[in-house]
Amino acid sequence: MKQASNWLLIGALCGFLSVALGAFGAHGLKDRIDPQLLANWDTAASYLGLHAVAILISGLVLLSAPEARWVRGAAAAFLVGVTLFSGSLFVMALTGVRALGMITPIGGVSLLLGWVLLALGAWRLRRLER
Repeated sequence: MKQASNWLLIGALCGFLSVALGAFGAHGLKDRIDPQLLANWDTAASYLGLHAVAILISGLVLLSAPEARWVRGAAAAFLVGVTLFSGSLFVMALTGVRALGMITPIGGVSLLLGWVLLALGAWRLRRLER
């Protein structure tokens, strides 16, 4: 139960950050950074928001099935993914250091892994219901 509530808290915080950082990009950075970097910022905020929902879903699943280790792994992969993917894009937009873009695909792979693990977790739970 505690792990589930931790993931729900992390998902909610990620959702909050997604909205706050998205608004900051749209209003605070609009005329201050290169349009391509602003587009990167927007992508980062969007992916953070989407995966906040995925983390919340994982937490909700874990409330009723705390033994679902694939789902726990999915939540962790989503968190690592948004930290690396969105985080690298946010920092790149603020600093202009494009070399940080080398980190972004690692985060993307972690996000993909999260979706695979969530699917495996759902498949395993479905098999246990039979």
